Amino acid sequence: MNDKLSFADTNVLIYAVDVDGPKKQIALQLLLTGPIISIQIVNECTNVLRKKLKLDYRRVVQIMNNYLQKVTLVPVTLQTVNLAWELGEKYGYSYYDSLVLASALENECTTFYSEDLQHGQLIENSLHIVNPFI
Repeated sequence: MNDKLSFADTNVLIYAVDVDGPKKQIALQLLLTGPIISIQIVNECTNVLRKKLKLDYRRVVQIMNNYLQKVTLVPVTLQTVNLAWELGEKYGYSYYDSLVLASALENECTTFYSEDLQHGQLIENSLHIVNPFI
């Protein structure tokens, strides 16, 4: 499932905790491949774990620390933001979706795992969006 470099969207991390069955197994397998995530993904995941799943901070920290041992964490910089603005204009994605796509591109990822974006789309002739849950 993992190309040379892959990027995991927030839903992959959430499914590894929130659901049972095939989606959870796929999410766990993807995380074991050591994908890249940005600090934005950490923030979004933390927010969902707190608000949707109603987990206390202690449990959220345990889950996130477990993830951070398996993934490569990258920052979001002003360069990332500038690229996100360009991608948003070009592809029509929301700012936050464009920001994670920009992070993936900056880190030379070839695969972007997400359930939320257009499966099969090629971004900037180098980044394939793949919905691993279909």
